[in-house]
Amino acid sequence: MEKEKNKILHEIVDPILPKFSLHDFIQVIIGASVLAVPIGFTEETWRLGETLPVLNIVGLLTLSLIFISTFTYYQYHHKHKENKSWKEFTKRVFFTYVFSFIVVAIIMTLIQRAPWNTEIIIAFKRVAIVTFPSSMSAAIADTLK
Repeated sequence: MEKEKNKILHEIVDPILPKFSLHDFIQVIIGASVLAVPIGFTEETWRLGETLPVLNIVGLLTLSLIFISTFTYYQYHHKHKENKSWKEFTKRVFFTYVFSFIVVAIIMTLIQRAPWNTEIIIAFKRVAIVTFPSSMSAAIADTLK
């Protein structure tokens, strides 16, 4: 009975989540924190979040995804094309960015620099700015064995 429940859960979750082990997840979280802390604690970053237009923030977000994609492709998929699918590649890139964004959002909220309740756009922009380098360090940390 327990195996059947696990199989059903696996069939539901498997198409959505990437093949992230606990080890991968922890590496992404720690990697994201490595650059989130020093960059997120700077006043320059906070001011950029107030002054940069949303279009520039979207550009940084897009650039982050391009950099993570390029790095991940050459680390995981370039050498072992027959073992890796594009679906898994896309999920890994997406979840690396999302986990990084969440780590940065938590840190920025804890230091009271992401005012989600009063100025959601500024909070989002600040978190996106810090997530730019943070997501790249998360992708690099994810490659460590």
